[in-house]
Amino acid sequence: MNVEAALTHDPERRRDLAHVGPVELYTPVLEASRDFFVNQMALTEVGRDERSVYLHAWDDYQSWTLRLIEREQAGVGTTFLRAASAGAYERMRAAIEASGQRVDLDDGVRGLGEVTRFADPDGHPMAVYWDVDWYEAGDGDRPSLKNQAAAFPGRGANVRRLDHVNYLTKDVPNTSRFLSEVLGARCTERIVTDEGEDAAIWYSLGNKSYDLVYTEDWTGANGRLHHIAFATDTREDILRAADVMLEAGIHIETGPHKHAIQQTFFLYVWEPGGNRIELCNAGARLILAPDWKTISWTAAERAKGQAWGLKTIDTFHTHGTPLV
Repeated sequence: MNVEAALTHDPERRRDLAHVGPVELYTPVLEASRDFFVNQMALTEVGRDERSVYLHAWDDYQSWTLRLIEREQAGVGTTFLRAASAGAYERMRAAIEASGQRVDLDDGVRGLGEVTRFADPDGHPMAVYWDVDWYEAGDGDRPSLKNQAAAFPGRGANVRRLDHVNYLTKDVPNTSRFLSEVLGARCTERIVTDEGEDAAIWYSLGNKSYDLVYTEDWTGANGRLHHIAFATDTREDILRAADVMLEAGIHIETGPHKHAIQQTFFLYVWEPGGNRIELCNAGARLILAPDWKTISWTAAERAKGQAWGLKTIDTFHTHGTPLV
């Protein structure tokens, strides 16, 4: 990827994606994964079918946040991306088609209107949509304040919303080009090799510091997941979450610590199905500059580790789902 192009986002370009929407997660132990997200993460079950469970994070305006799908192996299913308008949806579909990626229309997704399905260059399934059902709180979770989607759950980690998805990819530079040139996302931070190639990329769809992350898959495989992340209100929520996970016997992989890249305060755990889950709090960090210049981290700078906290555990760089 051209270095100068990567370092500066064109403020004249229309941004046709609004944010990351619902995400599907594969698990070989559906009910155990469901219980983790309901009891420890504080999501609410809002529907199910023969092979999946739909869950909602308390301040997600959409009707569902996460769909757990029973599969033999863990991993990530479709990531849904909401367009910024009906016109933006049509433009995104045209741009994806023009890029050479196969697109399929689907009007059978729960709580969404027509979606355009496609895959990123590494094979991760994605979809763009515009029409969406908003969450309707019932008597059991009706909020006192009408400007939030549901009542504060007051249990477990109390995660507010889905924050971002971190994928593993065989070819980071090619994926970076697709995100920038086709989806119109902007790269806020990246890790570069000594040869100047992207080794990891953090892309923003709106004004959050990042929404879609891709890191190089050391196995050379395609389509795997590193983690999905949920946002908490405060750092203290993450500290309490560590106690919650400890008491529940959930594997705590690393944290709480603070990342240097994006300055995220974090805790990583493995849900019962084997997928890595991050609880994160990036504070008030927003990207307000329309001409933001990408922050590049060298391999030597990255090797220094976190901003503070213990050294990153080895499995953080080796574990992904599905297992290879």
